[in-house]
Amino acid sequence: MDVGVVLQAALSPNQDERKAAEQRLEQIQYAPQHLLKLLQIIVEANSDIALRQVAAIHFKNFIAKNWSSSHHHQISLPDKDLVRNHTLLFLPQLPPLLRVQIGECLKTIIHSDYPDHWPHLLHWINHNLQDDQHLFAALFLLRILSSKYEFKSDEERTPVTHIVEETFPHLLNILTRLVHIANPSLEVADFIKLICKIFWSSIYLEIPKLLFDQNVFNAWMVLFLNLLERPVPLEGQPVDPDLRKSWGWWKVKKWTVHILNRLYTRFGDLKLQNPENRAFAQMFQKHYAGKILDCHLNLLNAIRVGGYLPDRVLNLVLQYLSNSISKNSMYTVLQPRLDVLLFEIVFPLMCFNDNDQKLWDEDPHEYVRKGYDIIEDLYSPRTASMDFVSELVRKRGKDNLHKFIQFIVEILKRYNEAPSEYKPYRQKDGALLAIGALCDRLKQNEPYKSELERMLVQHVFPEFSSPVGHLRAKAAWVAGQYAHISFADQNNFRKALQCVVCGMRDPELPVRIDSVFALRSFVEACKDLDEIRPILPQLLDEFFKLMDEIENEDLVYTLETIVDKFGEEMAPYALGLCQSLAAAFWRCMNTAEADDEDDDPGALAAVGCLRAISTILESVSSLPQLFVQIEPTLLPIMRRMLTTDGEEVFEEVLEIASYITFFSPSISLDMWSLWPLMMEALADWAIDFFPNILVPLDNYISRGTAHFLTCKEPNYQHSLWNMISSIMADKNIQDSDTVSAPKLIEAVFLNCRGQVDHWVEPYLRITIERLNRTEKSNLKCLLMQVVADALYYNAALTLSILQRLGVASEIFNLWFHMLQEVKKSGVHAHFKREHNKKICCLGLTSLLALPADQLPGEALGRVFRATLNLLVAYKDQVAEAAKAEEEEEAENDDMDGFQTDDEDEDGTDSDKEIGIDIEDGEEADSTKLTKLAEQARSFMPDDEDDDDFSDDEEFESPVDEVDPFIFFVDTMKVMQSLDPLRFQNLTQTLEFSYQALANGVAQHAELRRAEIEKEKLEKSSSATTDS
Repeated sequence: MDVGVVLQAALSPNQDERKAAEQRLEQIQYAPQHLLKLLQIIVEANSDIALRQVAAIHFKNFIAKNWSSSHHHQISLPDKDLVRNHTLLFLPQLPPLLRVQIGECLKTIIHSDYPDHWPHLLHWINHNLQDDQHLFAALFLLRILSSKYEFKSDEERTPVTHIVEETFPHLLNILTRLVHIANPSLEVADFIKLICKIFWSSIYLEIPKLLFDQNVFNAWMVLFLNLLERPVPLEGQPVDPDLRKSWGWWKVKKWTVHILNRLYTRFGDLKLQNPENRAFAQMFQKHYAGKILDCHLNLLNAIRVGGYLPDRVLNLVLQYLSNSISKNSMYTVLQPRLDVLLFEIVFPLMCFNDNDQKLWDEDPHEYVRKGYDIIEDLYSPRTASMDFVSELVRKRGKDNLHKFIQFIVEILKRYNEAPSEYKPYRQKDGALLAIGALCDRLKQNEPYKSELERMLVQHVFPEFSSPVGHLRAKAAWVAGQYAHISFADQNNFRKALQCVVCGMRDPELPVRIDSVFALRSFVEACKDLDEIRPILPQLLDEFFKLMDEIENEDLVYTLETIVDKFGEEMAPYALGLCQSLAAAFWRCMNTAEADDEDDDPGALAAVGCLRAISTILESVSSLPQLFVQIEPTLLPIMRRMLTTDGEEVFEEVLEIASYITFFSPSISLDMWSLWPLMMEALADWAIDFFPNILVPLDNYISRGTAHFLTCKEPNYQHSLWNMISSIMADKNIQDSDTVSAPKLIEAVFLNCRGQVDHWVEPYLRITIERLNRTEKSNLKCLLMQVVADALYYNAALTLSILQRLGVASEIFNLWFHMLQEVKKSGVHAHFKREHNKKICCLGLTSLLALPADQLPGEALGRVFRATLNLLVAYKDQVAEAAKAEEEEEAENDDMDGFQTDDEDEDGTDSDKEIGIDIEDGEEADSTKLTKLAEQARSFMPDDEDDDDFSDDEEFESPVDEVDPFIFFVDTMKVMQSLDPLRFQNLTQTLEFSYQALANGVAQHAELRRAEIEKEKLEKSSSATTDS
């Protein structure tokens, strides 16, 4: 069937016909010359535009999916050549609607093929830059080509030099011609915009060598300054605000400012430059930085007298000004115009305006989204204005802080004196925004610091009951900014907290959300939880209502803060909270799937919901029965999100699974049903999450050992073997992605002693195979630990397997070499963790228990010496860790009572001010909780280059109760009893230094025995007292 006929059917209003056409397209898409037939339809000027567009979309999607693919349906090389050549041939003829689709195809092809498989592309561009008929197509393609290297650095950026040298002379001539056209059309703006984008991509990370020629660079700068200074044509500007900001000539203005900002901030700052670029920075500062500043100030002056600038242009111009404040030469230019700039341009931009009111009234949800969206901040003139004021006060505060505060005080005074119908509500809003934005500075400096409480009482508290919604919202926000100050009158703290809580029930949604945001600060700052405890149920009710109404991650963060603060006291609400958060999660996911945007607030809020659930589970970790009640609510989330549907929240879901498998009284069959999902994910796409998956898998094996061993449908032992053997054997999986596999083998050997003899040989075989081709020290240690685990599991069985495999000597030689190897700094190169050393001690000691016919005298002496050295190293490391812990505790004790509101010299906040206020007795079952957290951390790959190694490994292990010193001494006592002659030969042939070590280890073992007995008695006594 003809492709055109199938595509026409795909446009049919009849759903069945459309579906049949789509299926047919699927069937014929890999037919020879299919792409060329589509291209013919796309470029056929007489065809229906709808048909051409559907062909272009199908063409684009096919290229995106298959151009770089290596599967058996890959596009043939002759077809690729034809597509590349024909696309270039027809590109100039395409209308804008189709050019966009083909542009996406060209982006895919260029990113894949240039320069190796499309070497003549640059020649085509260069040739057509000199042909007016094809100029736009050449610029369009050069923009795509330059964008390929925009974020590339070092060697990957090499082709940029050639591209710039070939094309920039032509571009400079073209731009010169375009800039000097009298009464230019909108089409000229499109050409200039493309040239600006090409220039932007080419200089984003590095200045190309060609532009170090001052004459060449000056020629470009003259043109950019011309574009910056010249007024945008009034004729033809759209009336609609959204269309106006996207109008071609305003786009040119935006890209010109963008380029000049980039040159200034990245390459024109002497402090940031390396020696090679320093001359360029000096030249830019001397000849251009001040001129650009003048132009920017003139641009801003236009809005002072009622003119128009798009938000993005305003934002960029203010960013340039903010970056100029710290430079003396630039500040000198800025200073004479500073008052007008600050009070007549910047401050009005901080005030509530008509657009804000329109959005507040018509779409409060969108108003909230924009207010809390960090992406919006990049484009917001208000954010840039706040940043300018903050930077001015921070860098030039001596000249400007008092002056600006006096200005704000005057506004507050006029507001208070004016009758209600004439109050400048919007100016008051801007004044409060300024006070909130400067909170860090005002909290540090007198005379402002001592006036803050009075300022809140006089100027903020009254606005909680303002008739104007945006002032009620701003009052809540400002109160939150100052929640951490030391209130002389604690009733004022209570009053502010009560007003914020009341704000959560405000009829206006933005007020409710700003109140929630402020509440987080009050909860963090609250020293007496009795202030909040009586209203906790009411607070949670308000949270549930708001979560039903809006998806907002800040809402969830505040809830997390409350849960974290109240700990076990959240137990009565834990189930209800988890149910509400689960319901909110599903709503957020549905919204995110519908919107299909990377930065969708629903997706962010969904992650927040899962994090809040984890915080709740953490807070009730000492109440295992609660987990039984909560589990059914969370199971559907875990079941669905442990598949490819949950890639965006996979880490958070695994954390929840880790909590439930660790803290529940036992692991339910429902939770066991998640095991196959984790295995499928690992096999398919989730290798990057292996360290996260490891935690629940370890819990299954260690806390559900009987079920792991006895269940046949599914067979968990075989499932684990299939996964581990597949990953360990795969040469394409890097060492860093493999480290979790030997840790799981260790979990099996340590938890299932005496019950998995049949798995010892298979696991040892794949371990040794991987060891032979492993380069990373960390993985080598873990693989060698598997041998140690196997020896501790059953030394005789393990040694016989190693001998049967013919690798016993090789393995032990490598092991002893690794134990002895040290770095230049003198520290051991391998087995850095306490746990690593302990496992090696237990494995080697287990060898010592073997009879003489299995471990001959020479080997016995070698193992004995290695074990002694390792035990001493382990003892020293444990002692060092204990000493460091004591010093840290002493340091913390010394800090008690020293916290004040005063700042450090560098202006950082004190702990109390930023809300770190740890209460006694709030860590719910902290030991067990710490173990789970450390278990997760210990599973993460080591940083191999980190010589300052720290032991983050307080995870639960079956060998926790085994003391290696006692184990060693008891093993030697058994040898002495069963084979006294062998024991005598061993000890008599030892060097004096090793005899001394052996005596020291024996003494330390007896000391440890007494300590352990004492700990048991204390624990027993404590348990009796508690009961």
